[in-house]
Amino acid sequence: MTLDGADESHPRDTDVNFTAIPHRPMPRVPGEKRRAAYLSAQARTLFMQGYDAVIATDIDEFIVVDPRANVSLAEYLSAVDGVESLSALGLDVIQHLDNEGEIDPKSNWLAQRKYAQLASRYTKPSITFKPLNWGSGMHRIKGRNFRIDPNLFMIHTGMIDAKIAKVIGMGDDRVSQGWSAHQERREKVFQQIRKEPAEDGNAAFTRARRKMSVLRPIHAWNKPGSIRKNSIVKLPDEFADIL
Repeated sequence: MTLDGADESHPRDTDVNFTAIPHRPMPRVPGEKRRAAYLSAQARTLFMQGYDAVIATDIDEFIVVDPRANVSLAEYLSAVDGVESLSALGLDVIQHLDNEGEIDPKSNWLAQRKYAQLASRYTKPSITFKPLNWGSGMHRIKGRNFRIDPNLFMIHTGMIDAKIAKVIGMGDDRVSQGWSAHQERREKVFQQIRKEPAEDGNAAFTRARRKMSVLRPIHAWNKPGSIRKNSIVKLPDEFADIL
């Protein structure tokens, strides 16, 4: 299911279950809270219709299974039992401006990008197995703990191409809603990835999950903690074919 504002151009002749919803311009913070409440209600409806699991992501986020597990996402989630929700380890895939060109959307994206930042902001409880209430931005579930799955990754592609990221981030709609400062902070990662040594991804993933689970913010116990040092990783070669 794809949800988008009624003010946007919508795809035609597509097999995607597409729903246009009324657009209501709002500042960033209240807008994110409203969106989380709306998606929580949509998920509740889907569970009432008999679905076993609901996944909520932004348009630039993709949840994938570790390719070494050799199973599809549907197969993997069908085997899950005894949990309310799952978080996938967030990987913010970033263009390395020194040696990676513009993205070719017709070819595998991760065959063109080799670096990512371990990102708690994208380690979200996006997968639910019962009706729950997401907090703002789906970064937490209200009143619930989180569990980072050992085999799932959230691939964030918002910074996969510097030129595209800038165009989208500085669009009139985003600026009017107060996203400019957020975008400026995000763009600093293009310089960070050029300066910070990249660690082997497979070696870093387990440690990152552990740190995010244990070192939580005092003011937000049900959100994963940030990794402030050694957060840049080189993606394993087997990732090239998954997206």
